[in-house]
Amino acid sequence: MGRRDRRWRDDDPSTHGPHAGARVICPLCERPIPPGARQSRHHLTPKLKGGTHGETVQLHQICHSAIHARHSEAELARRLSDVASLRAEPEIARFLAWVRTKPDDFHAATRMTRERRESKRSPR
Repeated sequence: MGRRDRRWRDDDPSTHGPHAGARVICPLCERPIPPGARQSRHHLTPKLKGGTHGETVQLHQICHSAIHARHSEAELARRLSDVASLRAEPEIARFLAWVRTKPDDFHAATRMTRERRESKRSPR
């Protein structure tokens, strides 16, 4: 079992923590996160931008990956530091419309968007 698999399992609130057994809903896509589904915690203010001890939310791993594939840490800290603003962002809204048609435990690899890849390559 790899480190990432262990992290997803260890972050599963249905098996660990004070609310074990409680039904968890992904605040981004508003679908249930079933026990055993890939999931992770998202820092609403990125750790690199001062959010180490800030508020976090439990998300499906695919929802979390979609956020970071589309937006930089600076952009997340500056204008997308709450669930409502993330949902309202057009690229995330398109993703949410798509993922809501999938089973609750659906997961697929998420690639960084072309724009984001190109912006990482260009000198600043």
